[in-house]
Amino acid sequence: MAEVTVLKGEKPERNLSWEVPLFPGSLFGMNPFALMRRFTEDMDRTFNGGSPTTMDNAVWRPTIEVKEQSGKLLVTADLPGVKKEDVKVHVANDILMLEGERKQEKEEKREGYYHSERSYGKFSRSIDLPEGAKTEQAAANFNNGVLEITIPVAEKKETRKEIPVEDAAKAKALAL
Repeated sequence: MAEVTVLKGEKPERNLSWEVPLFPGSLFGMNPFALMRRFTEDMDRTFNGGSPTTMDNAVWRPTIEVKEQSGKLLVTADLPGVKKEDVKVHVANDILMLEGERKQEKEEKREGYYHSERSYGKFSRSIDLPEGAKTEQAAANFNNGVLEITIPVAEKKETRKEIPVEDAAKAKALAL
């Protein structure tokens, strides 16, 4: 029979941390928000060639709202930090194109401290126009970083036909 030595005393410390290649360090000890932020940054770097949260890569897509109301297509784009001269709007092949460039410069001077930061980024958004859009009557207004575009569209006539729903069992019985 094999010999077993039993030692009495302090319990050995158990190490519950383990390494995963994507997340070095202890997963159990990480703040879940830090873990999610790190995961998001890794995914952005993988699929976008860089994190859109960093200004180094200047990835920026302004938010746009598109709605049809009272026979008009209304497009609203939030362009904070963009000047009117840096925005271009045009239509080609029934596609509305918004293009521009955001230039931001920030400078901070205090006693014994100087900080300067510049960021630049181009953007381009395209919106498919509905059939019957009257692009020759389009209008664009820019006010306090908000671009509003109005394009009249032809009213759509709704052709609706009611289709009666029948009981399958009765239809089958009548067929026999």
